[in-house]
Amino acid sequence: MAGQGIAKSVGIWAGGLLLGLSFPYLPKIAAPDLATFIGDFPIPDYPFALPFLRNSPNATTSTPEEVPFVCDTTHTYRTELVSLDPLIIYIHDLLTQTEIDALLKTAEPKFVRSQVSKYGRQQATSDRTSSSAGLPRTDPAVMCVLNRTRTFMGTMLRDGWDEMGPPQLVRYGEGEKFNMHHDWYNVPQQSGDDRLRKWNRVASFFAILEDACTGGETYFPFAKPITLPSPNGERMWGGDVKPVVTAGEGSEVEGAEVAAAQPLWREHEDGGLAFRPVASNAIFWVNLHPNATGDVRTHHAGLPLKSGRKTAMNIWPRQYYAYE
Repeated sequence: MAGQGIAKSVGIWAGGLLLGLSFPYLPKIAAPDLATFIGDFPIPDYPFALPFLRNSPNATTSTPEEVPFVCDTTHTYRTELVSLDPLIIYIHDLLTQTEIDALLKTAEPKFVRSQVSKYGRQQATSDRTSSSAGLPRTDPAVMCVLNRTRTFMGTMLRDGWDEMGPPQLVRYGEGEKFNMHHDWYNVPQQSGDDRLRKWNRVASFFAILEDACTGGETYFPFAKPITLPSPNGERMWGGDVKPVVTAGEGSEVEGAEVAAAQPLWREHEDGGLAFRPVASNAIFWVNLHPNATGDVRTHHAGLPLKSGRKTAMNIWPRQYYAYE
């Protein structure tokens, strides 16, 4: 009896399903006047997604979870001493591509018109036409980069007293620039905490995240090469060269070709040194003299971008002083 009941239920279910599938075609049978009230519903041209058909092409799939950022504490970089007067160090591969991707993702919705500090307040100016985005120091990728740069500085900072300071991304589009300026403050800033102290930017890191551009060099007019010019007229060492990939044919990358290699930095025609933006690389320089006054030789400029886009990361380590 039980078997007959199951068979009967299955038969009723199958009959109902068949009737439902043929329902839209009832107007086309022998007695169309009996069903003229039925609309002309189209039959889908794809299989029905039934809940028990796991492999149905219309079955919804869950979005894979985003892989959390993991800091590569074993990452290594390489340095070149460029200038002693003032101190400028070029850092190869300071950032990894994973870090760059994470930093850009965090900063993307935060970009606003860049400002400068004048007369004790932040304001927009025609001297700086880029966009900037502040980064939270609690972000995993930010913490990773700050820890690496903190280690780079060694004893320049005192643990428990000095700090790396809040970082910032800056982005330049075609024609945008930052005229001559320095990163240190003429008057040390109040800390804003309860420790009764003030601070200044003892040094700077300028790391490139995006370099799909032409122009946009970082220019130090007072920077001097370590060695004197050669009596035979040889030019100074320009660092390792990196090929520039442009559209074309005949390269390993389809639709691209490698143009003539360019130096990472060069002697500027007006004196000083100009550094080409190269993704993952960075420039480091010291802003303050040992007596905590600003070094005017660290004046620098972001030269106008001719085309494309440049994005970089500013890191300004803070040196603190007790109120006198």
